[in-house]
Amino acid sequence: MNIKLEKTLKAISVDELNAMQEEAFTGIIAHDNTLLLSPTGTGKTLAFMLPVSTLLVENLMGVQCLVLAPTRELALQLEAVWKKMQTNFKVNACYGGHSIQTEINNLSEPPAILIGTPGRLVDHIQKKSFDTSTIRVIVLDEFDKMLEIGFKEEMAFIFRSLLSLQKKVLISATEALEIPDFTSIESPFILNYLVENPDNDLLNTYVVKATKKDKFETLFSLLCSLSSKPTLIFCNHREAVERVANLLNQADIQAGSYHGGLDQLEREKALIQFANGSIHYLVATDIAARGLDISGVYHIIHYHLPALEKEFVHRNGRTARMHAAGNAYLILSPEEHQPEFIKDSLEEFVVSNSNRLPEPANYQTLYISGGKKNKLNKTDIVGFFIQQGRLDKEDIHLITVKDFVSFVAVNRHKIKSLLQFTQHGKMKGKKYKIEVMK
Repeated sequence: MNIKLEKTLKAISVDELNAMQEEAFTGIIAHDNTLLLSPTGTGKTLAFMLPVSTLLVENLMGVQCLVLAPTRELALQLEAVWKKMQTNFKVNACYGGHSIQTEINNLSEPPAILIGTPGRLVDHIQKKSFDTSTIRVIVLDEFDKMLEIGFKEEMAFIFRSLLSLQKKVLISATEALEIPDFTSIESPFILNYLVENPDNDLLNTYVVKATKKDKFETLFSLLCSLSSKPTLIFCNHREAVERVANLLNQADIQAGSYHGGLDQLEREKALIQFANGSIHYLVATDIAARGLDISGVYHIIHYHLPALEKEFVHRNGRTARMHAAGNAYLILSPEEHQPEFIKDSLEEFVVSNSNRLPEPANYQTLYISGGKKNKLNKTDIVGFFIQQGRLDKEDIHLITVKDFVSFVAVNRHKIKSLLQFTQHGKMKGKKYKIEVMK
């Protein structure tokens, strides 16, 4: 392993690559066209980002690698991983719901790697926000999902606009659609880790039998029976997500909701709170089953049964990741039966009747009305909260700094005093609004 790669792995706290990542590293570098198929949670992001980092040329002005992602959330997560790698190559992410003028300004000094959703990248190509002639590498992350949700025309336009491509990498967690013609890929080098890893020995799957058609009482009892750990609850429809989340909150179990009907800011807020430990329960549609890198999920609950096996696999793929154990639960009403695609009979999990509420989250998220564009960073926020807010360092958990706003997870027992102590304080000479995230 070269010194540069060792430094990158140290920056992201990875001791060694797994077999898939090692083969992908050498394969992507050696071949012009690569198709990587590997289950969710096996480290596909690093599998393509590490070789890409070695392919970039220093001191070359212009975008060298374009990465397409199906969702804004995945684009942001890919950007965060690249920054954590500390490669010294600039990265930007472009996506709908974000200020296009801010993105244009960022692209005036082009990044070496540009990550974005297909629709927004088309907008920038049409506006000539960046020069496409310098792009030699393209990566399609979750390419089958991009096709599934209707980005075929945008993807085809992007490929037609890139006349200097030398290397193409396609990534997926399923053996899905055929490789689209617009890629001009006929005989790719294929890395298929789906067949070799059909089962996840770290995932325990149970059936939970509801006594009524309406499963909410059973869900409530199930949550009261489980450890208070990060839990994803899947419903099939947006309306059901809102109903279940509202009922949980009314029952004093704090839960967030996540579905395609929410605007971008509301979706980001839900994910931030779930990721930083401010809420342990996130109720979601299948939009949360793919394209998100949510770490630390311990329980998956299928409130509604998935219609297809691949949906079941993707949902369960949110837990038992990277050598960590996890559990999945199917709640069946009296008239429902275990889906045929689940071959084996499942062990029944019997819920407790005590209905003792789960332990509340240790943190609460604070909103700050300033971010990167206001020259605020994590160090500024930590210093302000410790010096003027009178917090100890361990009272502050994860901090998310975006362009114009920031979010901080803080010990919930210190929130009231913090807000009192900081109400007239200034960060970098300016007063910002600080309040509990709504």
